[in-house]
Amino acid sequence: MMSLPPVRAQISFDVFNGDADGICALHQLRLDTPRDAILVTGVKRDIQLLEQVQAQSGDLITVLDISIDANIVALKRHLEAGAKIVYFDHHTAHHSIQHPNLTFFWNDSSDVCSSLLVNKHLSGKYIAWAIVAAFGDNLFDVGRALAKEHGFSEVQMQNMCELGSLLNYNAYGEDVRDLHIHPAVLYQDVHTYNEVDDFIHCSQSFPKLQSAYAEDSVFSQQIRPTYTGKLASIYVLPDEPWARRVSGLFANQLKTQAKDQSFAVLTPKFTDGYVVSVRSAQPEKQPASGLCVQFPTGGGRSLAAGINHLKGNDFENFRKEFFAYFEPHQNFE
Repeated sequence: MMSLPPVRAQISFDVFNGDADGICALHQLRLDTPRDAILVTGVKRDIQLLEQVQAQSGDLITVLDISIDANIVALKRHLEAGAKIVYFDHHTAHHSIQHPNLTFFWNDSSDVCSSLLVNKHLSGKYIAWAIVAAFGDNLFDVGRALAKEHGFSEVQMQNMCELGSLLNYNAYGEDVRDLHIHPAVLYQDVHTYNEVDDFIHCSQSFPKLQSAYAEDSVFSQQIRPTYTGKLASIYVLPDEPWARRVSGLFANQLKTQAKDQSFAVLTPKFTDGYVVSVRSAQPEKQPASGLCVQFPTGGGRSLAAGINHLKGNDFENFRKEFFAYFEPHQNFE
């Protein structure tokens, strides 16, 4: 008589973007519903994370802050295998599907991030961590408004803003070799603390990232635009680890300093081409994602979007398309 293969025990996977939004979204969920799970994450641009999961029937997969469009093939595979998936995201979802095993929380409004979707789902139980994520995701007005609404002091609000920025800073790099702390390790450290203030004052990660960012910021202060128009500019960063680390915060700082300007920040990759970050001054009329999706590996949301790999020979085409998109009445030939 043939024996059946042993049945594997149910496995849980927590799949999350390695930036502030992904880390804080997962932290809120696991504070509310503790669960032993395999952590799947990486640098901010490592978004096809569902490809790394090998799921079977009955497995539980929680997905946070990665585009469903970039993961649709793997998502369908896991659903067909019988896995149950809960998905929170705020990026483009043109290829979203309905399935009895998929619960999809989604909103791509320019004032929403994945942690805010989780916060709403949990009825505001861990609002401080959602505020940290909002600041980290460049939603400064949203973060400030929520901090005031919930009675946080000015000092607490500044601390949450700094923490969000540092968590986001740590996620930028070509791969994890560029990062100061692996996102999975950073999440595990964050998850040790229920309160934001306790993490800031007791964790070793916070001062480590503070010191690292201060060093990298000295270099970033020397950056000047490579191409400039009346309403938009392109910055091409040097091929250095510090440049890859500061690229995201640098783009956010540009947007904060000149809200009426649109920007592109290009960071050289290890081999060929660039990683591109785009910020739009008019996300409703000129969504950043509208430009980026014109290129392979491009996507994002209306306020902030990017291209994971712009090939070197596509640079000139990107330059023309960027200015044609944000300054259509100017001639940049």
